[in-house]
Amino acid sequence: MALCVAVLIPLVSYYMVKYASDDAITMPRRFYYDSVAVHMKDGKQMTDTLWHRVGDISLTNQLGQQVSLADIKGKVIVANYFFTHCPSICPVLTANIRQLQDGLKLKDNMKGIDTTFVQFLSFSVDPERDSVEALKKYGDRFGVNPDVWWLLTGPKKTIYDFALTELKLGLQDGEGVDSNFIHTQKIVLLDKAHLVRGYYDGLDSASLNKLAQDIVFIMLEKDRNSRSILYEFKPILPLIVVVLVLTAAAVVYFSRKKN
Repeated sequence: MALCVAVLIPLVSYYMVKYASDDAITMPRRFYYDSVAVHMKDGKQMTDTLWHRVGDISLTNQLGQQVSLADIKGKVIVANYFFTHCPSICPVLTANIRQLQDGLKLKDNMKGIDTTFVQFLSFSVDPERDSVEALKKYGDRFGVNPDVWWLLTGPKKTIYDFALTELKLGLQDGEGVDSNFIHTQKIVLLDKAHLVRGYYDGLDSASLNKLAQDIVFIMLEKDRNSRSILYEFKPILPLIVVVLVLTAAAVVYFSRKKN
């Protein structure tokens, strides 16, 4: 009986996990890797993918503050490109992101408790005309909350290099991105480690719904680098199994002896 228990517990656990995983959530994938590291573990060759983490960038927001990605460590990032004089897609794109800002209820103003877990970043592709004053006016017009949404300006080369080299927009935009003037309706999603996790059409309602869903999934995603609570017990797991088996055997033995 003890042997049956020892065999059935992992077997039943396996099928329970398998059954539960049939309807498991598909997490947003990682897009780009920098390299693949090869190492040996327990005599076996293992590979670790080193995913592309976007580099830091320092720009000025609509409040005149110098800000960078280092200021928002551990936050999910939603990024897009726009310019305040845009007569076509930018107003619609900004209005749609405003709906995301409001729908996620990122700040509890009634209680004054900051519950933010995502930061919106809108990079101006026309920084020569988009001064701090222009960004502030544009943000006020669209109801931008500067606590969770930065409208950013700065050196044009810095902004464009970040779009093409770090966010890889030139690879994802269906019509291609002109390196002389970036004008795209794509929204980019970065996870808490600042890895690219998705591209979304900012003018399409279905794509925006998917973005809202993926933001929540990534926020709840377990950090791969964090250790399981059972990790500390790993060295003594065989001993625990032996003790459980011996205990079960002892219970069966004394129960029969008593009878």
